[in-house]
Amino acid sequence: MTAGIEPPNERQYVITLSCSDTTGIVARIAGFLADAGGWITEAGYHSDPATGRFFTRQVVRADSLPFGVEELRERFAAVAADLGDATWNVTDTGVIKHMVILVSRELHCLHDLLGRVALGELPVQIDAVIGNHENAAEIVEAHGVPFHHVPFPETDKAAAFAEVRKLVDQHDPDAVVLARFMQILPPELCDAWAGRAMNIHHSFLPSFVGARPYHRAHARGVKLIGATCHYVTPELDAGPIIEQDVIRVDHSDTAEDMVRRGRDIERLVLARGLRWHLEDRVLVHGNRTVVFH
Repeated sequence: MTAGIEPPNERQYVITLSCSDTTGIVARIAGFLADAGGWITEAGYHSDPATGRFFTRQVVRADSLPFGVEELRERFAAVAADLGDATWNVTDTGVIKHMVILVSRELHCLHDLLGRVALGELPVQIDAVIGNHENAAEIVEAHGVPFHHVPFPETDKAAAFAEVRKLVDQHDPDAVVLARFMQILPPELCDAWAGRAMNIHHSFLPSFVGARPYHRAHARGVKLIGATCHYVTPELDAGPIIEQDVIRVDHSDTAEDMVRRGRDIERLVLARGLRWHLEDRVLVHGNRTVVFH
């Protein structure tokens, strides 16, 4: 048995697209959907003058169209082709998405995600949790999710990552969530899981990249600490940012206080970023994102 939720009652198709900006894009997409009888329930647009790119996310009631998602993809491919160098996708909310979670010793984000999925707050099924320590096994299995322990000896991390890749890839998940997984993914895994691997970093990036950011923030005397949810790339903690948040601290807070208070921000930021990813609200362009809230 695995943890997950049922698809939403009202089935919808989500169309995302980015292309070179020009006139008539909105009219072309809206006309296409109107001609097919599509009932648009949500629409977001962004024109980026710095890059000359246009971004959109459209949500259509599935029952308003006389054909299914595969034919919608086929028909929309012609629209995208007319728009030039378009990157696009069409997803079906009636198809549950899947994720695998990677963890180490710190389990607060894992606890939060397990709880949110169990309560039906995240539209996803957890296929597996992989940990490089065994302390997560009991809570994971209590939620009906398979747990895999993969040790990471300093002498052979390559073999450990090969085993992790094997376990993850057998599920072909929509999201690979590094929930305080304190190991640096090798470049080949970053490439294989590009746009799917997400990390929660316990700092308001780009400040305090790497290990022990709260302790370095305390030593620097900062007045704000935060957390960052971002996609994983070969450059450490430098991937496209999905979500961030901060809380205020002062001179009376110890490094341990910052760690404790920072955990609350980490939970919230990861949950928000993951939800937006699962709902196809995040469009990546280079090292930046457009997020349709």
